[in-house]
Amino acid sequence: MSADAEGLDRAFMALADPARRSIIAQLSRGPATVNELAAPFNITKQAVSRHIQVLEQAELVTRSRDAQRRPVHLNPARLEALTAWIDQYRLVRESQFRALDDLLEFKASSGRAPKDQS
Repeated sequence: MSADAEGLDRAFMALADPARRSIIAQLSRGPATVNELAAPFNITKQAVSRHIQVLEQAELVTRSRDAQRRPVHLNPARLEALTAWIDQYRLVRESQFRALDDLLEFKASSGRAPKDQS
């Protein structure tokens, strides 16, 4: 398995958990500390830390040091890579649906040629 495929697997497995998706949503509004990320949950800070570790291993988040604070940051480049992977399949499907729409329009109009697919 390629490193790219393993990275995708780690990222999607990390995002399979609703608590981690919630953490990603919180971080989309800006960096936050573990305490700030733990606030909406009814779980321990240690459990939130473990969720953050999973997200770090998947390269979806990073941590930095700011004096005594260790804020967690969203890694937009990694999310963009996931989006690009999904988009390649979405674009193929959209193209197929456009071709189907053209064919159905042609059949309904009984005689007009379908639109060019360029």
